[in-house]
Amino acid sequence: MPKGKEGEAAAALFLENKGFRILERNFRSRQGEVDLIALDGETVVFIEVKAWSTLGIEALEQGLDEKKQRRIIETAKYFLSSHREYKYMAVRFDVVFVAPQGITHLASAFMERV
Repeated sequence: MPKGKEGEAAAALFLENKGFRILERNFRSRQGEVDLIALDGETVVFIEVKAWSTLGIEALEQGLDEKKQRRIIETAKYFLSSHREYKYMAVRFDVVFVAPQGITHLASAFMERV
């Protein structure tokens, strides 16, 4: 079962096969980290990868709580501020779940709460 980097590599390949263009892997800021940043057409997508061998997709809420979402959102803002070429593009936050049964892509898994 893929863990960490292997899961991220599997997720990246899965997304590339769906037509995404991977821009960054493991992008870090003081606020946190985003596993993958990709372009899906005209949308910049910030992707959290979860690779679990024992827990099912129903455990996603524990693995992606509001605090973790906030760190991803703040890191996304940092990325966008330092990559002005994406400033006016749509933004989306996805989750890719890598499990023994296969890969599940949850588009628009969460959004910034205002």
